Amino acid sequence: MLRDQLDQRAPVMLALIRIMSGLLFLAHGTQKFLWFPAGERAGSGWAFADPAAVAGIVELTAGTLIALGLFTRPAAFLASGTMAGAFFIGHLPHGFWPVNNMGDAAILYCFIFLYFVFAGPGSFSLDAARTSLQRR
Repeated sequence: MLRDQLDQRAPVMLALIRIMSGLLFLAHGTQKFLWFPAGERAGSGWAFADPAAVAGIVELTAGTLIALGLFTRPAAFLASGTMAGAFFIGHLPHGFWPVNNMGDAAILYCFIFLYFVFAGPGSFSLDAARTSLQRR
């Protein structure tokens, strides 16, 4: 009985995780390009020679799309690959263990976004609304 209730709420929880991870990912991009929130990386996206600037563009665009649930699967695929690259290029050279090389967030984002590629957006998404309109 409890399992049935939990199973019924799974699409809502998937949507909640999608929205929150998209917004958190977006915040990395806004920090790099919009100086918000203030911090060590604020404004660093405008140095286009820096590979982090490319990541910032993906964070802005894919983070927005994932949070809205619009083109979720391709946006999540791009974000997942970007975070895999960020780990191997930016973190792994500083040591093998993610907890020591500060790459744990990149790995976690990578696998959460990879999950969205397979699971889709869940409920409360613009993808679901588009599909509903197309069926009419």
